[in-house]
Amino acid sequence: MIYLPKTRLRIAGLLFLILLFLLAGINHFSNPNFYVSIMPPYLPLQSELAYIAGVLEISGAFGLLFAKTRRIAGYSLLALLVLIFPANIHMALHPEYFSHYSPLTIYLRLPIQFIFIAWVYWAAIRKKARGDYEL
Repeated sequence: MIYLPKTRLRIAGLLFLILLFLLAGINHFSNPNFYVSIMPPYLPLQSELAYIAGVLEISGAFGLLFAKTRRIAGYSLLALLVLIFPANIHMALHPEYFSHYSPLTIYLRLPIQFIFIAWVYWAAIRKKARGDYEL
């Protein structure tokens, strides 16, 4: 069963988060070169890591749908967001490699990552996020 939070704001936040991770995960398969290009060079198996991140984002999105798996999916997505943060740091430290992106885009990725972390916590981990009525 799919149980949703009580308020419309929480429902909208959860559903938008699910959509965001689902689309981002799909994008890892349709555009893997982008994700490989932003990875720090010291990481091995970069193509494989891009696909693994896509699988984790898609499975996390589906896990957010169900109240019973929402919390563990939230923790998993939090871990993923922390693990991919070095790619954003790499972009910020080496903007010369990413000249096809505006500096604003490169540097905004850093604080946006913290917004996503807070959003996952708010929508999936807090007790109010578990949901109490059925869709």
